[in-house]
Amino acid sequence: MTATSELDDSFHVFDTTLRDGAQREGINLTVADKLAIARHLDDFGVGFIEGGWPGANPRDTEFFARAQEEIDFKHAQLVAFGATRRAGAKAAEDPQVRALLESGAGVITLVAKSHDRHVELALRTTLDENLAMVSDTVSFLKDQGRRVFVDCEHFFDGYRANPEYAKAVVRAAAEAGADVVILCDTNGGMLPAQIQAVVSTVLADTGARLGIHTQDDTGCAVANTLAAVDAGATHVQCTANGYGERVGNANLFPVVAALELKYGKKVLPEGRLREMTRISHAIAEVVNLTPSTHQPYVGVSAFAHKAGLHASAIKVDPDLYQHIDPEQVGNTMRMLVSDMAGRASVELKGKELGVDLGGDREVVGRVVERVKERELKGYTYEAADASFELLLRAEVEGRPLKYFEVESWRAIVEDRPDGTHANEATVKLWAKGERIVATAEGNGPVNALDRSLRVALEKIYPQLAKLDLVDYKVRILEGVHGTQSTTRVLISTTDGTGEWSTVGVAENVIAASWQALEDAYTYGLLRAKVEPAE
Repeated sequence: MTATSELDDSFHVFDTTLRDGAQREGINLTVADKLAIARHLDDFGVGFIEGGWPGANPRDTEFFARAQEEIDFKHAQLVAFGATRRAGAKAAEDPQVRALLESGAGVITLVAKSHDRHVELALRTTLDENLAMVSDTVSFLKDQGRRVFVDCEHFFDGYRANPEYAKAVVRAAAEAGADVVILCDTNGGMLPAQIQAVVSTVLADTGARLGIHTQDDTGCAVANTLAAVDAGATHVQCTANGYGERVGNANLFPVVAALELKYGKKVLPEGRLREMTRISHAIAEVVNLTPSTHQPYVGVSAFAHKAGLHASAIKVDPDLYQHIDPEQVGNTMRMLVSDMAGRASVELKGKELGVDLGGDREVVGRVVERVKERELKGYTYEAADASFELLLRAEVEGRPLKYFEVESWRAIVEDRPDGTHANEATVKLWAKGERIVATAEGNGPVNALDRSLRVALEKIYPQLAKLDLVDYKVRILEGVHGTQSTTRVLISTTDGTGEWSTVGVAENVIAASWQALEDAYTYGLLRAKVEPAE
């Protein structure tokens, strides 16, 4: 079903994740994946979603058939991608062109050669015939009631080699009725000043409505896209999270955020910009790639502050070290506590975690010194909020938060003559006045420790049954090398509604893991609002 956009047609946000983005190494989309991404993009509010090349492969053909039936598009129009007719043929008789019509898409994007060498070497035809291919295909599809966009492939390289021919391709498309002619930096080698100069000249010389499509090979795809907009382009092609061939495409999210927040252009429906972080992460999950933590606007570190100097300023006014309010894009400000932390960092982090420091400068000072002392030994609290909160509460309340008292623990790894291995752990602890001894086996010594601790504690605290360890990272710290090196362990745990991270540091991986496990279960009980033991 085709959407009716609440935005006018003066500026287009065109997403090509499902075609161009899918060319990234490591991304292999099923039809179900493509449908899921299309729903997310429509929810975000882009105007056009390029779904792929129907007729070129069965997957894309199936996608268009299912999308028409299964997705109730609220904002976006579905776009089919294909090529101009073959040399020496007629568009009306070209099977590939007919497949574009049969896709049911109301908008079609045609890729056309605009570099003279590509015409002669890749298409193996004449420059005049290439112009005829563009004109004939556009005219035919327009006569069939389709809206047509034309991607001028390798345009900027072609313009550098033969500017008059590159502009002739633009004129041929526009005069045949193409709604927009998109100038493509297919090899990704251009810089912003070059893009702006060429787009300005082509716009003045042809009068066509122009769009821009950039690759990120120089790290300038977003900047190049915005430079084209400065020059008069009114159609931007991007991919979610910058996915694409080689190093990727112009990233949809910073482009849209810049257009809305920096240029003041209304390119999304009302309220959709606040969904940007959620949509970015949701699409990353579908393609099975970890969201980039340092991605502009939507990364978890995009508004994270570590330096004490920054924290002092942010305490006075967050805008002093943030270019926008993170809530505008659905993100949040985070305070990172590290050995660079000052009093302001700790106070702001305490407020973020809901721990009232009551303006007690002595407590804040103790926390700062404690963090610096422990980070010198290898602890890291910027990645372990839960462990930091436990440290903070211990200083505020004058004693550690205790739900259990560990008497001893041990882990045994047995190498048997038949080549098999056994991992067993025993934990002895006290909880609510009861001494508990628990033994468990696991697929490794840390897993055995985790199971034995869980067996022991679940007898007293059934709330722990909901906890699951979801990530486990080990790092050998710099210093003494070899088997005597200090080890840091980070563990992420979830209770089904939230996730938290804890840290442990010791001279061996088992002891470091035990510290992180102990903090993980203690924090889980705190989250479950269980009263600490006396």
